[in-house]
This record gives sequence, C-alpha cells and structure tokens, in this order.
Amino acid sequence: MPESIINEQDLALDRHEGNIFVITMRKAPENRINSAYAQKLIHAFNTVRKILGPDTQGAVITKGNDAKFWCTGLELTESDTNPFANSEGFFPLLATLLDFPYPTIALITGHTFGGAGPFALSHDYRVMNSRRGYFSMPPINLGLHFPGIGTLPRLKLRPQVARAMLLEAKRWTGTEALADGIVDFVAEPEGMLEVAMELARQWAPKAKMGVYSLLRNELYGDAGKAFREISYVHGRLTDLPAKAKI
Repeated sequence: MPESIINEQDLALDRHEGNIFVITMRKAPENRINSAYAQKLIHAFNTVRKILGPDTQGAVITKGNDAKFWCTGLELTESDTNPFANSEGFFPLLATLLDFPYPTIALITGHTFGGAGPFALSHDYRVMNSRRGYFSMPPINLGLHFPGIGTLPRLKLRPQVARAMLLEAKRWTGTEALADGIVDFVAEPEGMLEVAMELARQWAPKAKMGVYSLLRNELYGDAGKAFREISYVHGRLTDLPAKAKI
C-alpha cells in the first residue's frame, strides 16, 4: 500500500515501493494553476527531494485525478489583481522541474491545455490517455507571451511540431501526440498508472549517481535558465498577460 505523505483537498503526495512518489492534482476546476497552487506543487517536489536525499534513486509521477482533465493551464484572471502571479508561482514551478534531481513523469490523464503544455514538457517523460483528452498550447490565440515560452517546444520537439504548437495552436489526441513525439507512451485509462510506474521503476536508479539534473541541464538548460530569470521578479513585469481569457 502507498504511504500518504501529503493528503490535502487539492493535492496528494503518496510514496510507492520505497522510492517512487505520485503527486495527484485534484484542484477544482480542472487543476488550473495559480500562484498558490504552483507553490504547493513546488513544496511537494521539494518534499520528495528532502525525503530521498542526495545520490539516491527515485522518481516522481505527476497525475490528474480523473480521466477528463490533467491540467487546463493557468488561472488567467489572477493576473488582473496580481501582475506578478506567474513570477511567484508558475515560472518557479517549471524551473523546479527542470532542475529536479530525479526522473519525472507526467501522467496525462486527460485534457492538457495552455500552461499545462510547458508544465508537461518540463517532465522527463509523458504518458497520455489513449482514449480521451487533447494536448494544446494556444498562446497565439490568447495574445499571451513570456520570455522562454518557446524553449521547451524548441528543445524537445521537431521544428515542425514546435511551430504547430506555438504558432498554430494545434490540438493533438494521444495517438497524434505520440506520433509527433510530444508524449512517449499512450495507454488505456485503466492501465496508465502502471505504465508510468514501470517507467519510474526503470529510470529511478539513474538518479543514484547524483548527476541526473546536471545532465538534463546539458540538454534543456536554456529553458531552465529562461524560467529562473523571470522567477521571483517584482521590479518589472515578466510576462504579457493574456488578451483573451478561457
């Protein structure tokens, strides 16, 4: 049986098989991220890091709480009252993932829209529902921008796929996302967690030599640097708020 480490209304952190941790997002509506919730997610990742300690094998799975949604992006209205919301929450969350010392797996249970795109791409591996849900990152339709928004698509995807994601707001099904290299596996809803667990078992030992984050940054360090440069900045605006709200 998994050991409950954090069990709150909108987030759970459970420990499986000693060194595999599962973060379950269950924030209404649709696991949309605001600055406070981003900080909760950062706390969950940091809790895992502190429990495992350095030079230890381990892995984290980030999943949704149902088969309809994984995450539908950011609470865009928060910027109306707090123009530094993303600098205080979302950007540090992405930076935390890209510098995390253990493999991470996004278990994409359902719809993944907007800011959930870079959130998913910040994970090392992605497993998507084969039956339900779209993956779409439409800043072009929202009039939204922040420095570094294109780094993860550029670094992790083929140029044509990155273009379709950032400039065309394309929607991908699970099967289409697999074909275009956005996700690594698709699975039936009832078997998704086991697919992610098997990935975690396979790659968790790669963290025990203490260089997992260092080597990840050799691949995607430009993205981590971009997000760190706009995290916790209050002397200037770090993003262009969306002109359209969804």
